[in-house]
Amino acid sequence: MTTMTFMSYEAIVEFDEDAGSFHGEVINLRDVITFQGRSVDELKRAFSESVDDYLAFCKARGEQPEKPFSGQFVVRAEPSLRKAMVGAAKRAGVSLNRWVTAALERAVTR
Repeated sequence: MTTMTFMSYEAIVEFDEDAGSFHGEVINLRDVITFQGRSVDELKRAFSESVDDYLAFCKARGEQPEKPFSGQFVVRAEPSLRKAMVGAAKRAGVSLNRWVTAALERAVTR
């Protein structure tokens, strides 16, 4: 599996050995954008065309296209966990937001 970026849209790509083609899906939206190609060049072209088609579809419907994730999200935690996180952040000398961000970065880069 690998990733690709077009404009600010990020996609994951997998190779289907049986079909002999690549399949991709944009991952930083709730809307679904998929594409496929038999070569890297075809895959890149299909990715950009799929994003362009999505933007044109939204425009034709008079809707704003969904933008890639902003970076903000709400997490609900048990009070005891929140208390422990606040304490850990204070001990580290950083804000709770900075502490949580660092913990998430460590988790996704393992």
